[in-house]
Amino acid sequence: MTTQTGKGEDEKMEVEAVAAAQVVAAEETEESHRVICQLTDPEGTPLGSPIFLPETAGPKELQQLVNQLLNNEEKLPYAFYVSDHELAVQLGSYLQKNKGNLLILLIISVEKVITIVYQPQAVFRIRPVTRCSSTIAGHTEAVLSVSFSPDGCHLASGSGDTTVRMWDLNTQTPLFTCKGVEITQERNTWTYFLFLPPSGHKNWVLCIAWSPDGKYLVSGSKAGELICWDPQTGKSLGNPLMGHKKWITGISWEPVHLSAPCRRFVSASKDGDARIWDVALKKCIICLTGHTLAITCVKWGGDGFIYTGSQDCTIKIWETTQGKLIRELKGHGHWVNSLALSTEYVLRTGAFDHTGKHYSSPEEMKQVALERYNKMRGAAPERLVSGSDDFTMFLWEPAASKHPKNRMTGHQQLVNHVYFSPDGQWIASASFDKSVKLWNGVTGSFVAAFRGHVGPVYQISWSADSRLLLSGSKDSTLKVWDIRTQKLKQDLPGHADEVFAVDWSPDGEKVASGGKDKVLKLWMG
Repeated sequence: MTTQTGKGEDEKMEVEAVAAAQVVAAEETEESHRVICQLTDPEGTPLGSPIFLPETAGPKELQQLVNQLLNNEEKLPYAFYVSDHELAVQLGSYLQKNKGNLLILLIISVEKVITIVYQPQAVFRIRPVTRCSSTIAGHTEAVLSVSFSPDGCHLASGSGDTTVRMWDLNTQTPLFTCKGVEITQERNTWTYFLFLPPSGHKNWVLCIAWSPDGKYLVSGSKAGELICWDPQTGKSLGNPLMGHKKWITGISWEPVHLSAPCRRFVSASKDGDARIWDVALKKCIICLTGHTLAITCVKWGGDGFIYTGSQDCTIKIWETTQGKLIRELKGHGHWVNSLALSTEYVLRTGAFDHTGKHYSSPEEMKQVALERYNKMRGAAPERLVSGSDDFTMFLWEPAASKHPKNRMTGHQQLVNHVYFSPDGQWIASASFDKSVKLWNGVTGSFVAAFRGHVGPVYQISWSADSRLLLSGSKDSTLKVWDIRTQKLKQDLPGHADEVFAVDWSPDGEKVASGGKDKVLKLWMG
């Protein structure tokens, strides 16, 4: 009798144990189908506390969640990233696919929490350029620089033939040849404005820059002089601005949100000086001296400071009321070739955006430009990236520290050009090692390498929505790269020789390129 009772109790305990095991297994199964996630903005600021998300959650569900947590009245588009890899599928599929990714495995095993970075996306979408819409002859030597106006309505180019040309984007034909004093204008038969010395350049036009309000175009030459042009007439506004002893290496305008209408710009020269000019006074008002070798690049930042990069391996920061040196950034072991600011797109375009709106007064323009700048910058400081002959790049937050935020290595040859995406979330770099590299614009960490060019890459330019990147190379081609897929989107052959200059219009509609074959090409979607 006792034996039977004991046996019954054993069976009961066994059944209970099995049931308990099933409950635990069920809980574990449920738990395994959920992932603990922490949403953060690109600066790393958490959005609420960590939350359990089902493995079936994807970009659509995350988008709804972020809009809800941010209390966005108007639903905005976002992209999501886990350690710089875009999350384009459900969480479960993503984790399964990236099992081999050591970094993600470490995050899951050590932290048990996956950090998902949400990035605001442009509400508009730029179509990739796919074809050459026109090849425009006119320059008699290599085209060295091309630049669209801030509103995307005008295009200018500088050449080794000593002229600046402006082009009619509607008819895709030459509009003005900027040389000096007006002789004639026959718009219909395309006899251009012809200009004579002494008002024109006497040597190669190395760089050009539009004022952010679109009212002026300044060009700098190998002879060291600068000329300010009226884009409406093609006429020079006074005599050349003299002062530099060697050629001009860069020009940058004071942002329109700091001063409207635009009056001041800064030029950099091989002579080691940078000069601030006033176009109304038609003279140099401040000379920035301190570099011991040539200045190679210059940027006028949104906070009002001027940044100069030099062959003396330093970057200097200047205030602009008296021209005092306020900080020096050291770290590069060779020439600094290129500088870029995280706010560069809004500094270039001022009050103009994809809607094409124009403004009735400088005050209105200044106000809108300030709103755009503040929205783009957010609470974080303006970031600066530098590229050098030492094959490296540095990411800086100059307002916060004189020490770099990150040293970015990977290129096998000199870094020729660096450029932040319009939204400030990416940095692209072009190198003589024939590659274009993509980096995280906030942390400076490496993201991807774009390979396909068979010659040095000279210049890069972003589409206004930050989704596409354009590169021009010595190999005579342009290439369009897709940031989401990190692959080549479009190969654009057509030039007969090296492509020196490329620019994507701020409105996203057109691309311009120029180079050794002396022609200007326009490309469209």
